[in-house]
Amino acid sequence: MTKPEFTAYLSIGSNKGDKRENLNQAIDCLNCHKQIRVTGVSSFYRTQPQNFEDQDWFVNAALKVETPADPGGLLVILKQIENSLDKEGKAFRFGPRIIDLDIIFFQDMVLKTDYLEIPHPRMQERCFVLRPMCDIGADIIHPVLNKTLGQLLKRIEKQRSQEVILLD
Repeated sequence: MTKPEFTAYLSIGSNKGDKRENLNQAIDCLNCHKQIRVTGVSSFYRTQPQNFEDQDWFVNAALKVETPADPGGLLVILKQIENSLDKEGKAFRFGPRIIDLDIIFFQDMVLKTDYLEIPHPRMQERCFVLRPMCDIGADIIHPVLNKTLGQLLKRIEKQRSQEVILLD
């Protein structure tokens, strides 16, 4: 019997080095992993840093993946890829990084542990997550807020000024 395939959505970002190439390398690593199949990739966006603003702008995107791994197993895979592409890691929370991979959704699961929260707890506050996510799933309903990603994006765009610029 084969393991069931689960659908997960990821946010991916970089603000050090060749940012686009960093995202492409991470996507290649995901595609080459035996437990992950990338089935959707958003456009790439140049995005203003949040929380710690004294750093270079990011390039962000969103991914749809299929995996037999459970959420904890997927998180382990993402951390392994981050560590393989960025030996130094980020110096501090919200600091500059070569690659950042976050689970935004895993099926319609709601999960909160000491190391993982699904849906991502701050996604609805972040245009740099919502804009790319809307490219590949604007009609996805947030399982806690009961709003589509498109509705969440419209709400945040009215409330805040966060620059998110489509890259060619």
